[in-house]
Amino acid sequence: MGMKKLVLSGFLASEEIYINQLEALLLPMRPLKATATTSKPVLTVEQIETIFYKIQDIYEIHKEFYDALFPNIQQWDDKVTVGHLFQKLASQLGVYKAFVDNYKLALETVEKCSQANSQFQKISEVTKNTYTTLVLHDLLKHTPKEHPDFALLQDALRISQNFLSSINEEIDPRRTAVTTPKGEARQLVKDGFLVEVSEGSRKLRHVFLFTDLLLCAKMKKTAVGRNQQYECKWYIPLADLTFQTLDDSDSCPHVQTLPEHEIEEMKIKISVIKSEIQKEKKAQKGQSRIVDRLRKKMNEQESWLLLHSPTIPFRIHNKHGKSFVFLLSSDYERSEWRESIQKLQKKDLQSCVLSTLELQVLTSSCFKLRTVHNIPVTSNKDDEESSGLYGFLHVIVHSATGFKESANLYCTLEVDSFGYFVSKAKTRVFRDTAEPQWNEEFEIELEGSQCLRILCYEKCYDKSKLNKDDNEIVDKIMGKGQVQLDPQTVQSKNWHVDVIEMNGIKVEFSMKFTSRDLSLKRTPSKKQSGVFGVKISVVTKRERSKVPYIVRQCIEEVEKRGIDEVGIYRISGVATDIQALKAAFDTNTKDILVMLSDMDINAIAGTLKLYFRELPEPLLTDRLYPAFMEGIALSDPAAKENCMMHLLRSLPDPNLITFLTLLEHLKRVAEKEPINKMSLHNLATVFGPTLLRPSESETSKPHITMASDIWSHDVMAQVQVLLYYLQHPPISIAELKRNTLYFSTDV
Repeated sequence: MGMKKLVLSGFLASEEIYINQLEALLLPMRPLKATATTSKPVLTVEQIETIFYKIQDIYEIHKEFYDALFPNIQQWDDKVTVGHLFQKLASQLGVYKAFVDNYKLALETVEKCSQANSQFQKISEVTKNTYTTLVLHDLLKHTPKEHPDFALLQDALRISQNFLSSINEEIDPRRTAVTTPKGEARQLVKDGFLVEVSEGSRKLRHVFLFTDLLLCAKMKKTAVGRNQQYECKWYIPLADLTFQTLDDSDSCPHVQTLPEHEIEEMKIKISVIKSEIQKEKKAQKGQSRIVDRLRKKMNEQESWLLLHSPTIPFRIHNKHGKSFVFLLSSDYERSEWRESIQKLQKKDLQSCVLSTLELQVLTSSCFKLRTVHNIPVTSNKDDEESSGLYGFLHVIVHSATGFKESANLYCTLEVDSFGYFVSKAKTRVFRDTAEPQWNEEFEIELEGSQCLRILCYEKCYDKSKLNKDDNEIVDKIMGKGQVQLDPQTVQSKNWHVDVIEMNGIKVEFSMKFTSRDLSLKRTPSKKQSGVFGVKISVVTKRERSKVPYIVRQCIEEVEKRGIDEVGIYRISGVATDIQALKAAFDTNTKDILVMLSDMDINAIAGTLKLYFRELPEPLLTDRLYPAFMEGIALSDPAAKENCMMHLLRSLPDPNLITFLTLLEHLKRVAEKEPINKMSLHNLATVFGPTLLRPSESETSKPHITMASDIWSHDVMAQVQVLLYYLQHPPISIAELKRNTLYFSTDV
């Protein structure tokens, strides 16, 4: 019965599209009839009768059928019968015979009237095409009238809209909509969801690129059971479309961006829900009500993320009117849209103004023609679809060849994360060469990723084009390409070498994947002579210091020349540089200070993070971890203060002094937030899990291997613990020790 309802719902949706088409066809009939008896008729009564022969009858038959079927599907149960409705519809097929017999004459009349009457010409451009799709829609729809298999009938309905167009127009049927003013077929070339900045706020739009115009639409709110429809927000003929130059950007609306920590928090929430869905599926054994509720919540959160994450502006301008701004998260996608439009603009295009009727028909056709049906969020994917990779992808960008002349070249790497693509890494600029040799390694965090994209740019050093919008990318894309992340290929322990070809350019790279549970596991170093993977108490005792030398030196270097660096501690350093620094600190190399002064600051920041990540026990200790989790959850401020300060006092001295040193450093970094864009919350998100994540308790849980169990509620709490101390007034060791007498010693 459920399947039967599903099939009938699909049938009803097709019927609604069909009725909308008939209404569009009948729309010009009424005003034409009204003028037929005046002194200046557009068409004679006879011509109107010929062109619109039997359309009104067909419309009434289908409207009656639709109105009778709709309530039955709304109140569906075992006792509902619909067979009599189909039987009645089948008995009225005689009207189609008359319609088909008249079809050729109707088209000829339309043609003659168009040539003789300019007023009717615009109407006919719409009418002819609707006629074309009309005939076979009905023939296919009713040919198997006695067949009981509704699924086949539904499939026939799905393809019938476009079938006759393909015969008459001899072009891709799925893409034919209506004819252009030049009489050519208007085809859909590309469509997709983009975020538009409209009246200062972000709006999700479905954008359709046709052969001669760009149309921006939004989905109308419709009653349950009714078919979805689009509403046109605006359109620009491609003949009038230009891409705004940076000099015009001052007149563009302000691009609002949310603090990064809000985006990160939402990602964590989504990951928590993914984990809950997996657990429910295992526990419920088919009971899906809780899973459905969780999926709905996840869809809302992912849609929020999709709306608020993009920051790269894509500016479009109408030569005769307004400018529009979209925001994208991927420069690759911005480039694809721009290239598609520019390719069409090479043809001899004419500007056009659509009448209300033409716009109505074009907008209603968008629903059938669209190739992207759902917003790109993971909650819209089927369970059977690959959930992607979770963990860390190590990528070495080796070199590139195929450039025609020397240039200043660099690459960026993008991966899909939570359903959309984001830029994750960037090589250094290789100056004045046609054969760049980067050989740089990056560690990229994957969050359900399935694809890696590489873009190759020529660096722009033109001062007049710089100091604009932070997110504006003014560099020229020389080439772009992508590769699927196949779990079997990537998950081997060996490096996988690959080449991406793009516009005659070849980029060579290698990649290797590490699952999250392995990469986050704290493994003690076998060599106790180094500093990485060695207990902090062992290192400070050996060095006869209160804070490890590596921590002091990295902090000093960051404060000397990295405190104004945008995204310090968030942006990844080059992995090979970090490994070189790690080796130097482990072997206590004499020229380590020279290395530090020469090294990229992001590599030094990355080395400090790696040191804390590789401690065999977290800085805030395994023993106190449960108490930190309980303390941060307390709602009474005084009780929380008492507990959180007591926990600090309970830390071993090397851990406490190192933690307070790092705390004061991070506060100094956050003081420069207007310049470096790193707030206390951003820093807590980066360092919280690194300083608190337990060494064994997480990895000893049997479910940790599940892809969606990558985050837990603990991660949010770990961030909150560090944030609490970062927002706290300065904490001195002397005061902590002095207050020991006043507080309970129970943790």
